Amino acid sequence: MPHLTYVGDAKVGRRANIGAGTVTVNYDGYAKHRTRIGDDARVGSDTMLVAPVKLGKGAVTGAGSVITTDVPAGALAVERSEQRVVKGYRKRRDAEAETGRSNATPKRGEGQGAH
Repeated sequence: MPHLTYVGDAKVGRRANIGAGTVTVNYDGYAKHRTRIGDDARVGSDTMLVAPVKLGKGAVTGAGSVITTDVPAGALAVERSEQRVVKGYRKRRDAEAETGRSNATPKRGEGQGAH
């Protein structure tokens, strides 16, 4: 008889490792969906698994990733945007708050980090 473990609506395979802060995002506002994590899979900390999604046997996700499509057996899935640094953000936001004006969106060309 196969060993099955469930965490909420997620089916978790044998010897899978689920990193701290991992979230299975199973509700799209209309219906609930399932997440399937294969045997020996490794889910990095702070990963969001957006159901319906399947991680194959031995699949790995990078910490901090938002996984929205299936990850094949033995594959690595990493999803991260490039970091942006918005210089002067706090000073500008504080000034806007004082005047009652709010516009948190950086101007075009601002916030580009070093490459």
